Amino acid sequence: MVLSSLKDHKIVILGAGPTGLGAGYRLKELGNLNFHIYDASAQVGGLATSYTDDKGFIWDIGGHVQFSHYKYFDDLMEKALPDGWLFHERESWVWMEDRFVPYPFQNNLRYLSEESRWKCIQGLIKLYKHPSTLKPGNFREWIDATFGDGIADIFMVPYNFKVWAFPAEDMDYNWIGERVAVTDLERVLFNVLHSKDDLSWGPNNTFRFPKNGGTGAIWEGVADLVGREKITLCKAAKSIDTENKRVEFKDGTFESYDSLISTIPVDNLVAIAKIDELSQQVSQLKYSSSNIIGVGLSGKPSEELRKKCWMYFPEDNCPFYRVTLFSNYSPQNVPDPSTQWSLMAEVSESVKKPVNKEHLISDVIDGFRNTQLIQPDHEILSTWSFRAAHGYPTPSIGRDAALNKIHPVLQAKSIYSRGRFGGWKYEVSNQDHSLMQGVELVNYIMHGVPEVTYWFPSTANDMRYAKTR
Repeated sequence: MVLSSLKDHKIVILGAGPTGLGAGYRLKELGNLNFHIYDASAQVGGLATSYTDDKGFIWDIGGHVQFSHYKYFDDLMEKALPDGWLFHERESWVWMEDRFVPYPFQNNLRYLSEESRWKCIQGLIKLYKHPSTLKPGNFREWIDATFGDGIADIFMVPYNFKVWAFPAEDMDYNWIGERVAVTDLERVLFNVLHSKDDLSWGPNNTFRFPKNGGTGAIWEGVADLVGREKITLCKAAKSIDTENKRVEFKDGTFESYDSLISTIPVDNLVAIAKIDELSQQVSQLKYSSSNIIGVGLSGKPSEELRKKCWMYFPEDNCPFYRVTLFSNYSPQNVPDPSTQWSLMAEVSESVKKPVNKEHLISDVIDGFRNTQLIQPDHEILSTWSFRAAHGYPTPSIGRDAALNKIHPVLQAKSIYSRGRFGGWKYEVSNQDHSLMQGVELVNYIMHGVPEVTYWFPSTANDMRYAKTR
């Protein structure tokens, strides 16, 4: 429904992450100032917030990179941080068998031991001779049908369990899109026989990063554009009266709305709004928690690490699945770039993959040593940890069916749930996607313009369609 009056329609936004800020920015751009953003945290940014530890090292909540599918997003980033960017060529690697293999792994099998290399190629040959004609029933079946049992066993299955903290059998595969390079047997064999590195694949071959302040600086800048007077922090929602369209906060205050945009996890939203009819649907949504461990170090990284951006770790000699050489993103991420550097590890956690929190930092440091990221002469200057209870929205089997029942019920109550966990679609939950979910939702609420990013992820991620918006 298109609203006849912009100025009279009051919109309350829960969450000052990329989606909430994107919604606020678009409302201001349209001339509707009858909105307010509330966030339970002391900083804007949500899962894209940055922190400075007590030794002066800067950390993100995971290895964020700035890559965009949207001209609108790019233009806003320039407004948020004019002249505030560093630009990098991606160098991503896989560490296994005590060596670095260029990413994507499946295109660089020549780096593996002879036994592993042959196992991977043999699996691809089997696929070539006997291609699967059945539609995969889950992510594991898709992996086997796409990469063969060799690459599946050596890399894809163990790595994805470390990332998602759920077995691949529990996951759907329709989210994949551009995020995984499928395997071309001819290309694989050419690279092996001609000793050719294959580093060109991927949507983010280049990326940018803020000169100062980590990823969070971006969203501080966007918040300034929205207007700080439109944002209240340290304000957590306690309950939602859907009948009278009113939010109660934990400090005892209330706020009424005509439309509510929520970016809090949709399972939490349904709970505080007491929408019992959706309890079964939200119980089907799976997620993992993210444990981020930052380690500030003396000296310099080894020559082998010097230009690397991030690295993947499929083996069980370390608890993390990915490590970012965070001081490479910006020298200002460490207090003294001439004598210090930093590594940031990500460890997933779920009911299927518990984590020993008491020993997690020491386990990560041991993992750094096991994988030769740090040497005995590197003194540890600082450690930092953060646990995002909702870290990754799992693209589980049954997710889409549950979401397709949840959203109509919410919308009938003038509630719109979007964002990384508000929408629960990993495939459109990068920073650019998340901000555009907020922008497009406002366009829909105010003018009836259909949303693309949330409802049509494949279109949003199609680079032929990208940059037209």
